[in-house]
This record gives sequence, structure tokens and C-alpha cells, in this order.
Amino acid sequence: MCIFAANFHKMKLLTFVILLFPLFMNAQQASKKEVGMASYYADKFVGRRTASGDVYRHDSLTAAHKTLPFGTKLRITHVANGRSVVVRVNDRGMKGLNRVVDLSRSAAEELGMISSGVAKVEVEILN
Repeated sequence: MCIFAANFHKMKLLTFVILLFPLFMNAQQASKKEVGMASYYADKFVGRRTASGDVYRHDSLTAAHKTLPFGTKLRITHVANGRSVVVRVNDRGMKGLNRVVDLSRSAAEELGMISSGVAKVEVEILN
């Protein structure tokens, strides 16, 4: 009877851990901030499909991120000037580039980074 009780408690604990793990991971991701370099899409990508299936438009507030789910809302803040913009992840990309995010042209304009082409930004997950 004692062995059964010990196994029962182990199974109960394992079930508890399995059920709470996704909640823990979402809490970790929800508070996640990244700091790194951002760039923006070249005009040649206008009208092409993004990885999510959306058509890229330079006047939309969208972004590419290597790992975040499509539809994730991000607040991007230009570290040097404090300007920020909210974008939606709808693409992957930046293969081989040392960037945390690639922005639509409109998002880059809001941040004031068109002339430099790249900027140091803070990326905050909003949802």
C-alpha cells in the first residue's frame, strides 16, 4: 500500500508540473525584452508575401522576428531617441544578420531611423 501511495503522489506532482509548465513559459515570454539592432525592409519587398501569408506593405506597422509567433504585438523603442511604435509580427527573416527585428518602412519612419537604416532598439512583447 505504501508503494502505491508514493507512486500516486509522484504521478500527481508530475501532472501538476506538466500542467503548469506552459503557464510558466508564457509568463516568462510575456515579460521578455530584447535589446539589439533593428533594420527595415527594402522597397523591393513591397507586394511580396511574408512568411505568415500577408502581403508586405510599407505603410503597415509590421515586423519580422526570428522566433515569436505571428500576430504577436511588440513595442519597439529606439534607444537613442526614445521614440516608440507598436507593430505586429507577420514575418520571419534576417537570416545571417545580427538583428533582433526587421521593421516595415512606416515603423522605421515612426522611430526616426530611415536615414541610418539601422538602430539600437528595445523590443517588448505586449501580448
